[in-house]
Amino acid sequence: MEAVRERQAQLTKPPGSLGRLEDIAAFLAAWQGVPMPAIEQPFVLIFAGNHGVVGRGVSAYPASVTRAMVANFEAGGAAINQICARFGLGLKVVDLDLDEPTLDFTQEPAMDEAAAVAAFARGMAAIPPGTDLLCVGEMGIGNSTSAAAIYYALYGGDAGGWVGRGTGVDDLGLACKIDAVEAGVANHKDWLADPLEVLRRLGGREIAAIAGAIVAARLAHIPVLLDGYIACAAAAVLQAQAPGALDHCLAAHVSAEAAHRHVLERLDKQPLLDLGMRLGEGSGAALAASLVQAALACHTGMATFAEANVANKIES
Repeated sequence: MEAVRERQAQLTKPPGSLGRLEDIAAFLAAWQGVPMPAIEQPFVLIFAGNHGVVGRGVSAYPASVTRAMVANFEAGGAAINQICARFGLGLKVVDLDLDEPTLDFTQEPAMDEAAAVAAFARGMAAIPPGTDLLCVGEMGIGNSTSAAAIYYALYGGDAGGWVGRGTGVDDLGLACKIDAVEAGVANHKDWLADPLEVLRRLGGREIAAIAGAIVAARLAHIPVLLDGYIACAAAAVLQAQAPGALDHCLAAHVSAEAAHRHVLERLDKQPLLDLGMRLGEGSGAALAASLVQAALACHTGMATFAEANVANKIES
């Protein structure tokens, strides 16, 4: 990071004039361990899972939409496909037992230990070799309800404050979501001091897999861009388990889900973008990857004052 700061001071620009782009370059250098970092293989991982709590009327769409959207990703027809193609990002979709939804967490734990560990492990193993910037996203009808339950369990407050309209539920659907979050946290209250139990009891396979991918990236010194409201639920569990666990992560964007801004404050992450998005599927993270690439291009490609034969700032 010190080497980056020294180079930034010599580039053909006023000091600090690239703002957060300069901070991003320093962040990449720190995690890659080199003064001139490179992004050659940025990658988006989408984890897809289904949720038993959908049966309680918490979503505007049926659970079958999860599999249909996975097929759409694979066919190249989704928004994330277009963003990845435009900015040269690799893309992989991981189907996490879509024919076996998690259990209804208002009645029993969403996953037993074996299922939670298996999903976490699949996330850890999903990062392709050579990845040097990882974007994590998700697909799963009902998963905004699971995410809200995780936040409520970790952070407290009012359940309604963590619940949004997700894919566009009406007032009745919103009430169902709030009821589900309150019932789930109340039902599991005796175990929720342990963040990993919060994940197992209230989360989903895709959220557990995102947590696994974030941990694997940390072990491999791969910088991570967190997507939106649901992806950050996995991150919140990790931070609650081990403060500093997200030091290798940047918040890609702040979602239109109102509670996401409060989540990012809790995670101490300032979003790179604020575009009013709430799509999921890693779309915000993929867009932010283009910004990270621009920051790196400026750091590595700009000329210094000496190279360009431009006079530097006059010292007083």
